[in-house]
Amino acid sequence: MKYNWYAIKIVIICVIVFILQFIFPITENFALVSSEFLFKPWTIVTYLFLHGDASHIFGNMFALALFGSILEKIIGGKKFLIMFFVSGIIAGMGSITFYEASIGASGAIYGIFGTLAILRPKMTVYMGLGVPMPMIAAVFFWALLDFLGFFSAAGGIAYAAHLFGLAFGLAYGFYLKKDYGENIRLKRKSKTSVSEERIREWEDRWM
Repeated sequence: MKYNWYAIKIVIICVIVFILQFIFPITENFALVSSEFLFKPWTIVTYLFLHGDASHIFGNMFALALFGSILEKIIGGKKFLIMFFVSGIIAGMGSITFYEASIGASGAIYGIFGTLAILRPKMTVYMGLGVPMPMIAAVFFWALLDFLGFFSAAGGIAYAAHLFGLAFGLAYGFYLKKDYGENIRLKRKSKTSVSEERIREWEDRWM
């Protein structure tokens, strides 16, 4: 399967857009504003590429580059792009429902988390202070924090958008599990090892 570096390319685009936000007044026209969505429908996609400050974009791009690249290598570039943009759009719809405005790729990134949690549940990730945790447990922990944050008074974070994006990512992961799940990978490895043994037997016998 050809690796197209789509996750890294999206990171580069986001960084370029972040720089442009400080040069040109583009944020107002491309941010997802609930009251203006019907007049600016393109913002359901463009808001994904905008970020508020350095810590916002650094956290999102680090997660996108790392987990996005892993997922893209598993399911391929086309399915990765479908997952990223659809989860981002669904996260945006959740944001419109609960918030006045939203920017950032975190909803789509939560979609990546959800898909990886289904396809590679045992994959080890490191939480705060370097604590190792299976991917499925980490996603459950992040979802719990967002769920609690949604009902708290803390502002500045679109918790609902995270949960909406995660929900699609989980659903998409179940959809792909038959072809890309952990058991499929083990079966493919098993088939490859048997094939290699037969090749060695043939070499010993005839060469």
